[in-house]
Amino acid sequence: MSILVVGSVAYDTVDTPSGSRKDSLGGSAMYFSLSSSYFTGVSLLAVVGDDFDQKHVRMLESHGVDVSGLERRSGKTFRWSGVYETEDLNTRSTLDTQLNVFAEFSPKLTDAQRRHDYLFLANIDPELQLDVLGQMESRPRLVALDSMNFWIEGKKNELNAVISKVDVLFLDEGEAKEFAGQANLVKAARHIMSVGPKAVVIKRGEHGVLLFNGDSIFAAPAFPLETVVDPTGAGDSFAGGFMGYLAATDDLTPDGYRRAAALGSVMGSFCVEDFSADRIGHLSHNDIESRFREFAEISSFIPLKEGETLPKGHY
Repeated sequence: MSILVVGSVAYDTVDTPSGSRKDSLGGSAMYFSLSSSYFTGVSLLAVVGDDFDQKHVRMLESHGVDVSGLERRSGKTFRWSGVYETEDLNTRSTLDTQLNVFAEFSPKLTDAQRRHDYLFLANIDPELQLDVLGQMESRPRLVALDSMNFWIEGKKNELNAVISKVDVLFLDEGEAKEFAGQANLVKAARHIMSVGPKAVVIKRGEHGVLLFNGDSIFAAPAFPLETVVDPTGAGDSFAGGFMGYLAATDDLTPDGYRRAAALGSVMGSFCVEDFSADRIGHLSHNDIESRFREFAEISSFIPLKEGETLPKGHY
């Protein structure tokens, strides 16, 4: 099954310990689309300005991404500028945000877009997220949403309203604690699920992710890398791998969610190996499958067998 993603396509200016890049392709919906396109069909709904380079449209199309929903308006494309002072995936400072044409973004779905079975509401105004969900012809099989502290602090009621209607919520560690008003991540996840979502994915950067799915808790590590070039887009690439796997397999069992989280971690690890889409946009199926197998190897161990107990010391 294919996925409809609604979010931003942008130009980013980034400084990291590995270097810098000016006006490189970015945006939550862009990273998500590329990541999920390796596993299933993706339809992108976003807005760009008349300065948006056609080569970037062609790059998305080369991945099979349906860009018929990529609206072009007179004006400049959304721009973001930030700096990472260390290789810590969780720490960055925003230097400048220029919404430009994105400030007037008001998604209008076509008949085909309204019929998607999988919907990902990337990090945008919760009022827009709720509006998009309301435009769907029928309730999608799976609805997932990503947000951030800006909306938690500025539009908490609106965010609550849309979160109550989704199946999966993606937040980073700080956002989950802030939204729930809990310092403990387990309590935070339980609170969030009481609002509506069946599952909560808490992104922890270089420390991996925690997946809360009903009464089940699953911890997936981050894939160990010697060098992190640009952490921008890692979370969106994770979500793309996660949702791409679920849509491709239609496996919404607890095991399916766990495998999706592992694949999301793999896709996030590719993203941070270079600036912008330079790595995530140039993968082969073998690249992904090989790393997925490596990921399984580094995160597996032999559990206790039936009747087996752990060694016991003398005390």
